[in-house]
Formats: sequence, C-alpha cells, structure tokens
Amino acid sequence: MADPVTTRPTLVDGARASRTSIALKLLMAVSGLAFVGFVLGHMYGNLKAFSGHDAFNEYAHHLREFGEPLLPHMGFIWLMRVGLLIALIVHVAAAVELTRRARKARPVKYVVKKHTGAIPASRLMRWGGFTLLLFIVWHLVNFTFGKVNVQGGETDDPYNLLVDTFDVWWMTLIYLAAMAMLGAHLHHGVWSSLQTLGLTGTAASRARAKTISFAIAILIAGGFSIVPIAILAGIID
Repeated sequence: MADPVTTRPTLVDGARASRTSIALKLLMAVSGLAFVGFVLGHMYGNLKAFSGHDAFNEYAHHLREFGEPLLPHMGFIWLMRVGLLIALIVHVAAAVELTRRARKARPVKYVVKKHTGAIPASRLMRWGGFTLLLFIVWHLVNFTFGKVNVQGGETDDPYNLLVDTFDVWWMTLIYLAAMAMLGAHLHHGVWSSLQTLGLTGTAASRARAKTISFAIAILIAGGFSIVPIAILAGIID
C-alpha cells in the first residue's frame, strides 16, 4: 500500500501544475481573440483601398484623431499598440511555457506518431506562429515605424505606400504566404480558444465551433489577400 504522506505532495504539485496550465490556456485564448478583433478591424481598413486614394487616406487620418478631445492626437492608436504588445507578449509567453511543459511531460518521443484527429492547421501552429511573428516585425517596418518603400517612392502617403509595396510581385507573394499562414493559425487558434472557454462540450457545439473557426480564417485571410492581388492586377492603382 502506498504511503499517503509521501504521495500527497506529488498529487498537490500535479493539481497545481494542472491549474497553471489551464490558466495559461485561458490567457492564450483571451489574447488570441483580442488579436482576432484587431485583424478584423485592420482588414476593414485595408479594404478601404477599393474606395480610392482619398477615402483610404481619410480613414488613416481619422484613426489618428479618434477619441479627441478625450484622447490626445494619436492617443487611440498608441493605446491600441500598447494593448496589442501586451497581448502579444502574453500569447507568446503562454505558448512557449505550454510547449515546454508538454515536452517535459513527454521526454521521449513516440516511435510512431499517431493522428489525434486534430484539424490539419493545428500541426502548423508553432512554426506558423514564429513565421507570423517575423512577418509582423517586417510589416511594422514596412508600413508603420520604418515606412520602407521598396520602390523608393514617397512614404508619407499611406495609400501610395500601399500601392507601391504590392505593385512589386515578390512583396505580394510574401504577403500572400503570410496570409495563408495566418489563416491556418486562425483556423486552429479560434477553435482552440472556443474549446478552452468551454464552448465545445457537445457534438453540435464542436461542429459549430469548427464552422466558426473555418469561416473566420477564410474571411480574414481572404479579406487581407484581395487588396494586394487587386493592386498587382492593376485594379487598384
């Protein structure tokens, strides 16, 4: 018979680790859903390019003035940037820690990998997340902080910078590859978030969650991709 005194600390440690892992998954879910809200708004802004130069630049200008006079000029944008940075740090830190715990719990890899029934996008999450992180850095350099015009044109005009960027075929190709990765990440990420939040307890709710995650992935990845494609095709110029 096992000694209850000697086994109790292990049980307590295991319960504590389990609660911590659940908390980390909740942090990943909430921070991930915050990014979904942001990219939906960002996609809407990108689609303004179809309305022409003035409409796109007016939208960009109003973002800088949003909330005035309650907020200072650019106040809303900086609040959003700080919030997204915090969400990014939380999301990445939670992902790294959960990965570390998973590897520690299974130090020896299986000889034969079994298909667990997870959606295909789940197998791209780690490398996809790292790829998206690199893309975000470049995207900020390209359009926000560095404002790099690969054609050597002006950088102070948001619409013209957008068009000059995606009028270069390889820039559009990089962007489309990143959007494909984003779609895969969203597909599994939204599903996983809904699962973590307890919204997949029945067969019907699981089917609904898979439909929602797939629809969001297609909507966002497709919505972002259509603008550079239209620019490269000469529809937006």
